[in-house]
Amino acid sequence: MSGSYYAVIMAGGGGTRLWPLSRKTRPKQMLRIIEQRSLFQMAVDRLEGLFDPQHILVVTVPEQMQELHEQCPQIPKENFLLEPQPRGTAAVVGLAAVHLAQLDKEAVMAVLTADHYIGNQEWFRKLLQVAEIVARQDYLVTIGINPTFAATGYGYIQQGKIQGTYQGVAVYHVVRFKEKPDEFQAQVMLARGDHTWNSGMFIWKAERIRQEIARQMPQLENALQAIETNWGKPSYSTVLQQEWEKLIPETIDYGIMEGAKDVVVIPAGALKWSDVGSWDSLFDVLPADAQGNIVMGGRHFGLDTRQSLVYVSEEHRLIVTIGVRDLVVVDTGDVLLIVRKDEAQKVRQVVEILRESGEDYI
Repeated sequence: MSGSYYAVIMAGGGGTRLWPLSRKTRPKQMLRIIEQRSLFQMAVDRLEGLFDPQHILVVTVPEQMQELHEQCPQIPKENFLLEPQPRGTAAVVGLAAVHLAQLDKEAVMAVLTADHYIGNQEWFRKLLQVAEIVARQDYLVTIGINPTFAATGYGYIQQGKIQGTYQGVAVYHVVRFKEKPDEFQAQVMLARGDHTWNSGMFIWKAERIRQEIARQMPQLENALQAIETNWGKPSYSTVLQQEWEKLIPETIDYGIMEGAKDVVVIPAGALKWSDVGSWDSLFDVLPADAQGNIVMGGRHFGLDTRQSLVYVSEEHRLIVTIGVRDLVVVDTGDVLLIVRKDEAQKVRQVVEILRESGEDYI
């Protein structure tokens, strides 16, 4: 195969849904909430054997770079690409594609997340190997998560005819992307059996995604061309800042994938995936005790307490719960959050309200 294979880890997000543990200065991907490894470290760990550290790029914002590099010092500092401020995943992908063009015109890039959990790592690497083969045929490849319920918080991918089978893995043409449906639409798509959740993981040639950006997001492409022209020059930082400020934030899903040509999906099967997007999602990835409770951090005593999660940041602090069902209790010292498990998604709304009111707790 011509051209090298690179992993591009998107690691600049805020992860507000795990507030108050996740904050602006210490977002979700930096937290050690599973197996004493941060989600970012786990994202790098599962690439071992497929990508060496020199072939792993991390796109983040300046204030997060130092901590991320300290967590994974094997990745060269020059492989950390800094966007001046978040402008959405479309801009992240574009910046990485510009960087790879300087290294290898035939490069294939696997765009991956820094804050998801994947239990079946061997199968994940197999999917990425198959995705590279298909991407070299000029397809835009996405990995679809087989849905387990009618989720309204995820985007969906409808698969059409089979494109081919590679190493025993089936690949399908994509009919359409559907972002965050309502409850009825989600139920219909689940019942049809031909939809997967959009994982946010994509594999394609760097040159191929630039073609789609130029066709569908010409303003972003103009910015990327200016950045590329000044790459490696003293003017680079200034031009990057100027061009980035002008960009309208947009996701790769809305900006590119919904209108892209030659898109295929690989249903992930038994990937054991979670986006760790809210406190209740931790019940899918962390072991619970005999009463179904998950205790993280400090000390907890529960009397008649079931199916609940308790996080305590201070070792000497004791949290006591009595007669509690299906609660999430998070004590970070300066903030105490108590929320029903089925309402945990609303934490994001609280963070927005606090941000608008100028509170310091975000």
